[in-house]
Formats: sequence, structure tokens, C-alpha cells
Amino acid sequence: MSKAAKGFPPVVDAGIETLILGSFPSIASLGKAQYYGHPQNHFWRLVGAVIDEPLADMEYERRLRTLLEHRIGLWDVIGACKRDGSLDADIRHPRHNDFARVTGIAKKLRRVCFNGQTAGRREPLFIEWGYETIVLPSSSPANTLRFEEKLQQWRQIVVPLRAATQSLRGTAARLGF
Repeated sequence: MSKAAKGFPPVVDAGIETLILGSFPSIASLGKAQYYGHPQNHFWRLVGAVIDEPLADMEYERRLRTLLEHRIGLWDVIGACKRDGSLDADIRHPRHNDFARVTGIAKKLRRVCFNGQTAGRREPLFIEWGYETIVLPSSSPANTLRFEEKLQQWRQIVVPLRAATQSLRGTAARLGF
């Protein structure tokens, strides 16, 4: 079995309202030291389409800044593990991340989205803590769902925020603000 691999630090700031949690970086991602670094992973295309930003065409650091500008944070549920290959099914001896590192910073966090079923196993914990949660189809190339089908579900990460914002704007307009 391979030696233990360590994941990446969280991409968060005090303004995030939504946190997207993956499982653990692929070998390609670890090699590039970038979240979703495998060229066939749909993550950057999916989130880019959802927030109407060309994330896939941006330099990596700009992608991360753009996520934060849209009040979206990024991390993984597993901080370290042993794994041969990149499949979640091959993860052994996982050490889960301490989410107090994020919740202590991100006081506006309301929603936690899980990128795939492996990450989604942590959903009950976040429900217990009072967060809105969504388990999304994995952006991994191993998930054979068509991009358009994935995107339809991934749109959920911002629809409730937009609906709430529009509702607040409507109320403010009615009150003369």
C-alpha cells in the first residue's frame, strides 16, 4: 500500500456562505498541488457555469479568488489517507479534517455542498450542526453522468442564495429602500 498522502488547506475567508467539500485530491491534483487538477474533472467547468465565470480558463490562483468573491469556499472531508490510485473506493485509513478550522473563520457559512457520495457521507454531521446541505453528483471523470446532467444538479449551490437575495430586494423595494 502507498504511503499516507496529505490533502490541501481550506480555501475560505470570513465571507463564505457556501462550502463545497470533496473527498480527497486525486493523484493528478496532488501532483499539481491544485484542487481538481485532473484535466478531465468537471469541477471548474461546473462551478464556472453555475456562477457565470470562466473558471476553467483562469489561472489557478484566480480561480480560488473568484470562488471567494462569490462567497464559495472549498475543502475536502479527508485531510490525509492512504490510497493506491485516485478512486475514492481505494481510500484507506482516512483522517478527516477538523471543520472547526472553517467554522471558526466562516461565520456566515449556511450551506455545505458535497462533491460526490464519499464526501456526502459526512452530511449528517453538518445537518446536526444546523447547516443546509446538498449532496451533488461527483465532478470526477469516473462519474459517467453527462456534464449537462451534473450541471442541472450543481445549479442548486446558488439557486437558494439567489432566491433569498431577490426576496430581500423585493421586500426592500416595497419598503422604499
